[in-house]
Amino acid sequence: MTSLSSPNPKYHIADGRCSIQHMKRKGITAMPRPHSHELTELYYLLEGERVYFVDDRVITVHKGELILIPGNELHATASSEIAEFERILINYDPALLPPALRSSAQWFSSRGYRLFRLTLREQDEAESLLNRMLEECRLQRPFYETSIITLLTELMILLQRSETTSQAGATKHPLHQLVTEVATYIRDHYRESLTLEQTATHFFISPSYLSRVFHRLTGFHFREYIVHIRVREAERLLSGSAGKIQEIASAVGFEHLSHFNKTFKKSTGLTPLQYRKEAKARPSSGSRSARENADGDIILTPGE
Repeated sequence: MTSLSSPNPKYHIADGRCSIQHMKRKGITAMPRPHSHELTELYYLLEGERVYFVDDRVITVHKGELILIPGNELHATASSEIAEFERILINYDPALLPPALRSSAQWFSSRGYRLFRLTLREQDEAESLLNRMLEECRLQRPFYETSIITLLTELMILLQRSETTSQAGATKHPLHQLVTEVATYIRDHYRESLTLEQTATHFFISPSYLSRVFHRLTGFHFREYIVHIRVREAERLLSGSAGKIQEIASAVGFEHLSHFNKTFKKSTGLTPLQYRKEAKARPSSGSRSARENADGDIILTPGE
């Protein structure tokens, strides 16, 4: 087990397949970039609010709520109007859990996240389990790793039993709703020649305002997000179809094959042809994606 020497130590167990960290912060904070990682993320908010951008949606997580994000799902967090927050973050390999709790489908259905709005009783139970996990990490008594995984299992059972299980995560904050609608608009029109000015006009706002708020809440610049969506769709088509690369490039909004090849390699570290060959060679290993940027543009470590 490794514990980082910092005011907010992160404890690692099971050869790095699980980590847990308790953090309390004051002031405005945000991730420098959206990120993804192979492990499932479990984020429980003890105090304050945090704004998540995940699955093309802006979601406000409140005190007593828990958000679960599958591995390799691109996401980012930022402060809301309530700058102070306190949270416990766990990243874990689902294979550490009993078979009945491992299935991604039972946790996430069709969305790339799951938000749990726990009752007061459930909050007490969840916080007790989380605090016991942290205590086991600090004390490191015999069999502490086994104890932590057992406590994590109890927490996951609590979530499965929760009557207030998952919500759509829609926010009533008009700015968050705006950015969610813009992200949805981009996702629906990414094949077209979208521009910041055109999109701003569609939503009756100025380009500079749209650029500023979109970057603040998502971590993406406007054009960068369009490229991310295009590359993500290209990955799906390269993995699941026999279409020619030229046809796929055109289908996802690239006018020139050379531009598509260059952009795809910068995002994934592979040419489209290499990506297709790798996907066919390892069909069960999951796909690489633009989330794993070979140039280091996207952070691959769990965030705040």
